[in-house]
Amino acid sequence: MKRTIRLTAILALVLSLWTVPALAKPDWPSDTGVQSEAGIVVDMDSGTVLFGQNIHVQEIPASITKILTALVVIENSDLDDAVTFSYDAVYNVEEGSGNKLQIEEGDVLTVRECLYLMLLQSSNQAANALAEHVGGSRDGFVDMMNAKAAELGCTESHFANPSGLNDDTQRTTAYDMSIIARAAYRNPTLLEINSATEAQLPPTANRPNGTTYYMEHKLLVTDDPSSETYYPDAIAGKTGYTSQAGQTLVTYARRGDRGQITVTLKSTDKTHYSDTITLMEFGFNRFYNLNISENETEYVTGSNAVELGGASYMPSELYYDSSAVLTLPNDSVFADAEKSLVTDLPEDSPENAVALMSYTYNERQIGQAFLLTTREESPETEGPATPAAADSQGNQTPPQGGEGMLSALSGNIFLIGGTIVLAAIIVGILLIWRGIQEKKERERMRIRREKRRQRLADIGCSEEEFARLLEERRKKHDQ
Repeated sequence: MKRTIRLTAILALVLSLWTVPALAKPDWPSDTGVQSEAGIVVDMDSGTVLFGQNIHVQEIPASITKILTALVVIENSDLDDAVTFSYDAVYNVEEGSGNKLQIEEGDVLTVRECLYLMLLQSSNQAANALAEHVGGSRDGFVDMMNAKAAELGCTESHFANPSGLNDDTQRTTAYDMSIIARAAYRNPTLLEINSATEAQLPPTANRPNGTTYYMEHKLLVTDDPSSETYYPDAIAGKTGYTSQAGQTLVTYARRGDRGQITVTLKSTDKTHYSDTITLMEFGFNRFYNLNISENETEYVTGSNAVELGGASYMPSELYYDSSAVLTLPNDSVFADAEKSLVTDLPEDSPENAVALMSYTYNERQIGQAFLLTTREESPETEGPATPAAADSQGNQTPPQGGEGMLSALSGNIFLIGGTIVLAAIIVGILLIWRGIQEKKERERMRIRREKRRQRLADIGCSEEEFARLLEERRKKHDQ
C-alpha cells in the first residue's frame, strides 16, 4: 500500500514538472507611424494588416484611382484593340490637369499603349479613352469600377471617374486601396505594365516621331541609387496628387520571399515617399511568413475519420493549399496563432475545397488556407440485391428440410470464417497505414525543424541562442 502511494506521489511530481505554463504571446509590433493623414502596410501574400493609421477614414484618392481603372480594363478588353481618343476624352478634364505628351482628338493607340501611358505618366486622357472604349461611356465604366471594388470586398469607397480628378463623391480609404492594389498586382499583365520604368509612345498627331517617357514613381526609378526617394525593393506603384487630395501613393515591394503593399493618403507636406519607406522597413524587419501546409497538422494527420460540412473524410484524403501563408511577428511561433475552421465557403472557393482554416493573432486576421480533398465526389450507387429462392407463386422461401438446414449451417460457418479473415486483413491494412502516417509525420516534423534552423540561420541566430531566448521568456512568465 505504501509503495503504491509512493509511486503515485512520484508520478504526480513528474507530471507537475513536465507541465510548463504557456509562454505569454508577444504583443503585435506597433512602434511606427506616418506623417500623412492615413497609411497602411499589408503583407501581399497573406493579406495581413501589419500596421495602420486612420485606415478606415475616407480620403480623396487622386490618381491612384487609375490602379482600379487598369484592373477593370485588363479584365474586360483585348490589349491589342485600337482605342481612338474622342474630343471628350482629351478636353473634358479638370483645368490644369495636364496633358504632358500632347495627346490629341483622333489619336489612336492600343489598349496596352494606353495602359502604359496611364500608369507611368498618369495620363487622364488615356484613362478617359479607356473608360469610353471598355464601358461604352465614362459613366458606364464608373459603374464597372464600383462593381469591381465591391466584388473585392471594398465597403468604404465610391469612385466617380476613371482618372482620380477631383469629385465631391470620389472617396476611398487606405484599407480599401490596399485591397484593390493587392488584387491588381496579382494580375500578371497589370504588374508587368506598372513595373516598367519607361515606355515608348508611338507616332501621334503632335508627336509624329513618337517619344520615350518614364515612370513618375520615384521609389521605382532613379539616376542616383543613394537618393532618399529611391527604394530598391519597390516593384510597382502609382502616384497621385490633386489640390484637394494632397499627395497619395501606392507601392508594391518584395524582399526575399515576402511582398508588401503600402498606401499613404493626404500627405500635405510631401512625406509620401518617406512615409512609404518607413512602413516598408517596419514590415520587412518586424514580421515573417510561415507556409501553412508545412506547419498545420489538424485534419490531415491521424487515423480517424473527420466530419466536415456534413461529409466524412480520412485525413489521408485532405491537404492544405500549399501556397497559403500566415504572417507573424518575428518573436512569435506558429503555435501562437489561433485558428478556426469555416465550412460555409465563399462562392469563389476551389472546386475541391471542403473547408477554410482561418488564423488570427490577438483577434487580428493573419492568414487563411483552403482545406482541399483528393477525393473525386460522385453519386453513390448500390448494386442489385441477390434474390432468395421463390416458390411457384413467386413468394420468396428459405431452403427446407435437413438438406436446407445443413446448407444454411455450412453457409453460416463459411460466413463467420470469412468475416474473421476479412477483419484480420483490415486490421493489418490499418496497422500498415498507421505506420505510413507516422513516418510521414516524422518527416513533416523533420522538415519543420530544418526550416526553423534555416530561418534562424538567415537572421543570424543559433539554435542555442533561440533556446536561451525561449527560456528567458518562460522565466519571465513564471515570475
